[in-house]
Amino acid sequence: MSALFERLQRLFDEGHGVELSDLRDDAGFAPPEVRAAAVLIAVTDRPEPGVLLTHRPETMRAHPGQVAFPGGKLDPGEDAVAAALREAHEELGIAAEDVRVIGASDRFVTGSGFDVTPVLALIPPDLRIRPDPREVSGWFEAPLRFILDEANHVQKIGEFRGRERPYLEIDWQGHRIWGVTASIIHNLSRRLAWQELADG
Repeated sequence: MSALFERLQRLFDEGHGVELSDLRDDAGFAPPEVRAAAVLIAVTDRPEPGVLLTHRPETMRAHPGQVAFPGGKLDPGEDAVAAALREAHEELGIAAEDVRVIGASDRFVTGSGFDVTPVLALIPPDLRIRPDPREVSGWFEAPLRFILDEANHVQKIGEFRGRERPYLEIDWQGHRIWGVTASIIHNLSRRLAWQELADG
């Protein structure tokens, strides 16, 4: 078992053992019925851990061009972990046996009608990534230390279905991480004592 996995697991368990009432959520903008979905937050096992993120193709019906975690809707009979692993394999070619799951984090209901469960996991540092061009136009690895630092979470105001709404934006080397993905990152940053994680 790697030292990073042990630290992540401990910080994850500690952080999720307390009640937080002010986590971000877009349930107030969601339609009456939502569909269950899951995403994989894949952390690379290296001295300076990173997180894998994708760019969605501009041709996709939902959230075209946006930065996202690999993920999607749950298939019948699946739980969030199984769905996140399946989607990571379909989108990036990551085999389930190469993923060490840490746990499912706080669900996030999106304005577009999905109830998303983020699944935190560790992957080998130099795993070969084979993106499916139908679902991924590009991918990158952003430093975990950077994206979890709330100093890099910029508050913005936008319009959604005729209503003003706040959202977060994180910019890393020209990659604009915003909306649902940024909110999931922000919620995770509230759960992990990431400074301890980054400092080893």
